[in-house]
Amino acid sequence: MGTWVDFKAVKQAVPIAAVLSRYGIDWLKKNPGGELRGRCPIHGGKDPTFQASIVKNNFQCFVPSCGAHGNVLDFVAAMEKCSVRDAALKLQDWFSISGSASAPPMSAAAPARSEATGSQLAAEEKSETDGPNKPLKFQLKGIDHEHAYLTQRRIEQGTAEHFGVGYFTGKGSMSGRVVIPIHNGAGELVAYAGRAIDGSEPRYKLPAGFHKGQELYNLHRAIEGEGRGDRDGLILVEGFFDCMNVHQAGYPFVVALMGCSLSAPQEELLLAHAGMVLLMLDGDDAGKRATDEIGGRLLRSVFVKAVTVPEGKQPDMLTAAEVEALLKI
Repeated sequence: MGTWVDFKAVKQAVPIAAVLSRYGIDWLKKNPGGELRGRCPIHGGKDPTFQASIVKNNFQCFVPSCGAHGNVLDFVAAMEKCSVRDAALKLQDWFSISGSASAPPMSAAAPARSEATGSQLAAEEKSETDGPNKPLKFQLKGIDHEHAYLTQRRIEQGTAEHFGVGYFTGKGSMSGRVVIPIHNGAGELVAYAGRAIDGSEPRYKLPAGFHKGQELYNLHRAIEGEGRGDRDGLILVEGFFDCMNVHQAGYPFVVALMGCSLSAPQEELLLAHAGMVLLMLDGDDAGKRATDEIGGRLLRSVFVKAVTVPEGKQPDMLTAAEVEALLKI
């Protein structure tokens, strides 16, 4: 029997600030709201795309090609390139946490704690894989499927209408952004993602309380294809526009992670609906690492093939001919 690990106890006991300190991450700047921001320690880069919340005890990188997010377990898993369980075991060892169901405080030898108490963190923490996501009781109206931004991204009007994507001028948090409807596997609308088109941050805005790790973008359409069985293949990409472009190139059985990490619920969805997974992740370092990590996990249960996207490119940058050439297997 393996070593017992209580994920809840570890998440409650270890502040994100303590983990950052252990890795020597001292370049993040703290704002009055208890958030730390700076360049991402996971994928690198120079821009301040990484944010960690001391109050909520979670983190997120807003670069779509990285997309790392979640709690302290997810952060260590991303840094160590290991499973969430192995990350929990490392944290138990580093911070002297027992395997009991209760969440004991860290030892005095551990790095400095954050300003929030363990009980506050437990009450306020929301992981990207907590859920399920509840269906929305509304739909946004007046979405422009012919906006110039979509033309710039080579998204045809028919594709935009099929995915429901377009520019939104109405009121609310998504105003002035290109909105992307997100559905669960049953086809229920659970959220809108808002893509900034004026260079503002975050580049992609998701509603508070939405857990993207519970969903695979476009799954409900991909599994409804004519003549398709539950165990046929699925193409897996990182982002929304990657998915749209591959679909537009003539491959409708495509789903997106909405990032470059695969959560446990997403893995379960893939295994439930695919007999083969074709990985078509970005051609950068983060995409290559994700291909190795995700492929290694899925290979235990399903046939996996990886497609090599050209260096520095993403599937949404490819022409239909280039997509077809890569997907000829």
